[in-house]
Formats: sequence, structure tokens, C-alpha cells
Amino acid sequence: MAVLRRKARRGQGGGAVRDADVLDDPLDAAQERRVRAVLALGGVPQADLPDGVQQVRLRLLERAAGGHEAPRDVSAWAAVVASNLAMDWHRARKRQERLGERLAALRQPVAHPSGEETSLLSLAVARGLDELPDILRQVVVLRFFADLPVRGIAEELGVPEGTVKSRLHTAVRALRARLHEDEVV
Repeated sequence: MAVLRRKARRGQGGGAVRDADVLDDPLDAAQERRVRAVLALGGVPQADLPDGVQQVRLRLLERAAGGHEAPRDVSAWAAVVASNLAMDWHRARKRQERLGERLAALRQPVAHPSGEETSLLSLAVARGLDELPDILRQVVVLRFFADLPVRGIAEELGVPEGTVKSRLHTAVRALRARLHEDEVV
């Protein structure tokens, strides 16, 4: 795996090898942003995002250290791991606590009126995502927020493509109904 290649070789230049030089960061900046987005959309609070990103890095490094073959698409693999971490966090917290955090963020002053409408729509979508069962929320986040194709989601989750499509259809229908019910759209 090119990302995890050794940077320093013993005997070259006679200098000491620093710990920071031994391994490159397994996630590039774009992959880290994607992981942060998946975690945030999965309901993980901003304060816990750095820990989530570190967990994804750690799992990638553990996978390499364990002698496992590198994921074919590190970005997709990291998004799925982040999605699973978000689901774990989601199960561990009460829904009411997360909703309170989102409402507090909504109370902050908005720069222009269109931002207020966007905030309301974002809150309605977040509420709708919270109400979805975990398996439906996961495919929505991976498809629409992590931008993974149906085939990639199916491969990463180990389910048939038809199952992913069915879950997406069910989830989108439920979200659409929720948005109409709240009169957001």
C-alpha cells in the first residue's frame, strides 16, 4: 500500500529515524474531510469528530499491521468505517441529546435569510435521518453524503446491489414523507 510505505531506510545518511517519518498518514486531506462528513451526518457531535477520524486511521493502520491486504478503494473503505462508527455512537446516545445539540446550533445568528431556510431544511433532514432505522440511515449517508455508488456500497456492506437499492428507495420515500409532513418542501 503506497500510503503506508516506509519513508525512512536504515543506513541512509546515517541519521536517526524519527517516529513521525516512519509511516505516512493513511488518510489524505480529502479522505479525512469525507470521513468527518460521514461522521457528522451520522449524528456524531463536532467535539467528537477528531476522535472518530483517529479511529478510522487506527483501523486502517491495524489492518495494515495485521498483514491484511490494503482496501481497493481506501476512500470508500474509510467512509464505510466512519459510517459504522457513527452508527455505534448513535446507538449509545439518546436521541433527545442529539436533537438538543442541533437546536442549539440553529439558534446561532444567521448571516442572511436564505441561510435560515437552509438551516431549517438541514434540521428537518437531520430529524428525518434520526428517525430512520440504522440500516436505512447508513445507505443514505453512504450514497448521498459520502457519494459512494450503489455497487461500492453493496461491496463494502457485503449485501446485494438490489438490497442497497431497496433500502435507498425505502429511506428516500420515508424522508420525503417526513419533509412533506413538516411542510418543509
